[in-house]
Amino acid sequence: MDIQEFIKQLNQVQELMQKENYKEAISLIERLKYIETESDFNYNLTHRLYQLDSNARSLYNQQQILKIINKISNSKDSISFQELNNILQKETDLNLSIDILKREIEILILRNQLFCKIEKDSIVLNSD
Repeated sequence: MDIQEFIKQLNQVQELMQKENYKEAISLIERLKYIETESDFNYNLTHRLYQLDSNARSLYNQQQILKIINKISNSKDSISFQELNNILQKETDLNLSIDILKREIEILILRNQLFCKIEKDSIVLNSD
């Protein structure tokens, strides 16, 4: 793949992310990462690829976490990180460490996407 096509594909990843189609973006990133290992692109393109990879995965994680929390918040006032992680593993394709799960929830709170509190090893839902 030539450099112009690679750049075009990176731009396509960004478009998919803007449309919140993170799963497809990650799939395209995986193909580009393989191409990148077989090629000799400059540092800026490689850096952009791996930055998009990190961002797409984090946003995908947050999207899935938010779906699950919204679903369970009607029936629970709180949930442990471990319990939430178990539900995520059963209902989605996510297998996160507890540290990553906490970080993603903290980011959701900072982005005003999730309104809850973190208390020790639990998330207090329906928190104002």
